[in-house]
Amino acid sequence: MSKLRALMRWFFGAAFVGGVGVAIFLALRPKPISVDLATATRGHMMVTIQEDGKTRIRERYVVSAPLSGRLLRIEMDPGDAVVQGESLLAAITPRAPELLDARELTRAEMRVKAREAALAQAEPAVERARVALEYAESNYGRTSKARKTGAVTEDSLHRAETEFRMSQEDYRSAVFSERIAKYELALAKSALVRTRDSRENDETDLEILSPINGTVFRVPQESTTIVSPGTPLLELGDPTDLEVQVDVLSTDAVRVMPGATVFLERWGGDSSLNGNVRLVEPSAFTKISALGVEEQRVNVIIDLVDPPEVRRTLGDGFRVEARIVVWQSDSILKVPSGALFRDGDQWAVFAVEGNVAHIRQVDLGQQNDVEAEVLSGLSADDQVILHPSDKIQDQTEIVAR
Repeated sequence: MSKLRALMRWFFGAAFVGGVGVAIFLALRPKPISVDLATATRGHMMVTIQEDGKTRIRERYVVSAPLSGRLLRIEMDPGDAVVQGESLLAAITPRAPELLDARELTRAEMRVKAREAALAQAEPAVERARVALEYAESNYGRTSKARKTGAVTEDSLHRAETEFRMSQEDYRSAVFSERIAKYELALAKSALVRTRDSRENDETDLEILSPINGTVFRVPQESTTIVSPGTPLLELGDPTDLEVQVDVLSTDAVRVMPGATVFLERWGGDSSLNGNVRLVEPSAFTKISALGVEEQRVNVIIDLVDPPEVRRTLGDGFRVEARIVVWQSDSILKVPSGALFRDGDQWAVFAVEGNVAHIRQVDLGQQNDVEAEVLSGLSADDQVILHPSDKIQDQTEIVAR
């Protein structure tokens, strides 16, 4: 009996000591750390350059005095609509012939010859632009049909569409230049006739009609005064024919290609506007940043894709925020940027396996402010820790929040 009691005491004593030991172990054992998790996925990713820009009239035309004389008061005001060939912009009473010397007549004749030369250059430019537009339209049609059968890639279709749109703009610009050249030639010839001898004309005033359909933007000289050839009288433009000028760092400009997609945001509308890069200017300029640092910047010119009805309230000189797409892909492996950290000279993440964190070094491709392309080190559906704290180490036990 005494041996049985001793054995029982030993058993309960051992159990008590074991229980205390287990309790101490559990109390001292590190608790799993709560973390936020994300999943490596395959999908679309885009890299953009974001800068402020401003709108401007694509084709701005300054009407100038074609001859010397007395300018009558201009009745037009900024904001007035004008119709090509109908709206009277200004009237000039030529100087009396006896006050004109041979040099003034020679200048008038030279202006006519200069306008004739400008028209001679504009006409073949229109034909070249028309031929280029026909080819781009035909190529776009062929590429669209081939894309439906899978014979060409989506990028090839996008390039063909971009070339077609740019050819349309080039042709429209060439036609506008030809129309202005014809207008200026007719005006120069009319001025030459009145310069030779205004007394031969029953109506001595030279009336200047609008060369375009549009709106008056500025009237530099409104009151009656004496003007000489070349004096600016009015500034005209079409307020619906806008483009966007964005200046970017020269290090970013080398990544921007003509035809690149652009999203225009914070312009005042409910949704963003779509655009395409038409031109990256070949020359940079120096600009002082807000921090007083000299920067080399380059102008990027963007065409608006959306029709004027969508952006009816957008005018000349308005501020916009442009996101220029420099790279995008529809099927890449990516993780949130918040999961990345530096491990020596390499990028790494904490991958989760069985509620345990493991350091994984990864090779990255393209990156933006939100996501990063993973070239190696992870697989689709792998879970990673977001914004890991310094408490997280390799082999640390974690629990998802």
